Amino acid sequence: MMSGEGSDQNTMMCCASCGIGAGDEIKLKKCACNLVRYCGVKCQRDHRPQHKRACKKRAAELREEILFKQPECSHFGDCPICCLPLSLDL
Repeated sequence: MMSGEGSDQNTMMCCASCGIGAGDEIKLKKCACNLVRYCGVKCQRDHRPQHKRACKKRAAELREEILFKQPECSHFGDCPICCLPLSLDL
């Protein structure tokens, strides 16, 4: 079993439960937290008790990051709520 969860690039290319590497015939699927990958549902279920706390924490961080992301560019003439251009004739 692998103990590191996404700590380096090599860990991301093998199953977090059984350690099998990604290859042409083996496609690893990402967990919701994007920290680890699994070769199948069985490995994901087997590894769940060890990974559950870190997964929930990281998934919540990702959700908040998406929800509260500020627009990349802000123009002075745009509405801060809907980002539509406001007329400058007041």
